[in-house]
Amino acid sequence: MISAAATQDLVPEDAQISASLEAAVVEFSAPLYQFALGLTRSAADAGDLTQETFHIWLLKGWQVRDPKKIKSWLFTTLHREFLKQRRQGQRFMASAPEELAECAPAVGPDVVQQMDGTKVLRALDWVDELFRVPLTLFYLDGLSCREIAEIVGVPLGTVQSRISRGKDQLRQFLGIGPDNESLD
Repeated sequence: MISAAATQDLVPEDAQISASLEAAVVEFSAPLYQFALGLTRSAADAGDLTQETFHIWLLKGWQVRDPKKIKSWLFTTLHREFLKQRRQGQRFMASAPEELAECAPAVGPDVVQQMDGTKVLRALDWVDELFRVPLTLFYLDGLSCREIAEIVGVPLGTVQSRISRGKDQLRQFLGIGPDNESLD
């Protein structure tokens, strides 16, 4: 929080950065939190990871010259921070599936009628992280494959392959045959 004395010293550029930060928080906090929740499987850790992402945005967000790239920059930063924390041994523990009910991947209406959300969430937990990340970004956050490629730092074809393989794993865990197109 900026103190009253500090706000008096704001130059127009600082005011623009502050407004940009506030706009980014308003627009992207929910999708970033959902993505973090999908990665961490913990509401508390997802909140911390989202907050850390916005902290990094406060420190380095000025580097983003094109406002259209803010979303992908934030998602990339969140993903990198998650990986950094994992490398440092701060492993995130899985939450109960009930906490993640709003994060279930999109599936066809015929499949939804046949099973409950808890089963889908449990199956998503079993999808390899390598494939779960693009699935989450694609289905839950509505990002394009190109945006996911930027965030994860892999070629477009690799993202498309990982989404396809992730859907195959999800189908397998849900007991849906490979010919069922309900996850497409």
